[in-house]
Amino acid sequence: MTSAPEIARTRKDLDALVDRAAGPVGLVPTMGALHAGHASLMRQLRAESTTLVASIFVNPLQFGPGEDLDRYPRTFDADLEVCAAEGVDVVFAPEVTTMYADHPAQPQVTVDPGPLGAVLEGEFRPTHFAGVLTVVAKLFNLVRPDLAIFGEKDYQQLTLIRRMVADLSWPIRIVAGPTEREPDGLALSSRNRYLSAEERSAATVLSRALHAAQVRAAYGVPPARWAAMQVLRDEPLLELDYLALRDADLGELDDYPTDPIDGRILVAGRFGSTRLIDNMPLLLGPEPQEDTQGDS
Repeated sequence: MTSAPEIARTRKDLDALVDRAAGPVGLVPTMGALHAGHASLMRQLRAESTTLVASIFVNPLQFGPGEDLDRYPRTFDADLEVCAAEGVDVVFAPEVTTMYADHPAQPQVTVDPGPLGAVLEGEFRPTHFAGVLTVVAKLFNLVRPDLAIFGEKDYQQLTLIRRMVADLSWPIRIVAGPTEREPDGLALSSRNRYLSAEERSAATVLSRALHAAQVRAAYGVPPARWAAMQVLRDEPLLELDYLALRDADLGELDDYPTDPIDGRILVAGRFGSTRLIDNMPLLLGPEPQEDTQGDS
């Protein structure tokens, strides 16, 4: 039988619980509405942490005007059950004024995500990554973890958090959690519950397009992008925001690499009022050579 995690609502409560830790403290930051993807992150970090902390906080700073802050699912009781099942020791569930004392006024000091925060997701959600990095920085200062885990599904977010930790010299190890998927390939997301049955079926086009790009990646960037676009264009319910191929650090790529290079293909788009993102790794170029030796 699993034991319920202890709940901290204030900084004082959190300090009292974390100060007991006799070994590594692991942090799983979440906005709640937990699903199997979150559970896998908790399970992965549980193996490396003496004290495992999960935060549940819907961060208003990362939602832009007209985005889904008000309708973002809040399922706290169900979330506690997930945390208990995965061995979470402490759930940090602060009130918004604990994180932002002047709320609803915007904080005057935030974390600048730099150039990477202005492209891909940042182009369509201009204030998003400043909000993400600011709340993650605050969670790091409050929880004082030795390691923290973030899912690869939000790959640009993961990349920026790694960059922030390195640039600000924080002694925190950032762990990447693999993307969890439904049997039909759809990446798990708290927003999937917004999809109608028809939209849910259509949304599998994202993972199918990424797989198509993986198959053609050895031939270079344009063939991989073309293969993905052919799949995406066949789905009338998709309103595409972007399809991008980058290197593993999200830098620009040569169209035809002369040596094999690890890359990422990223996609974002809307199905009705629901916006989804996905990404996958791929190995780019050079073009495979035909076997001309024949049978000996």
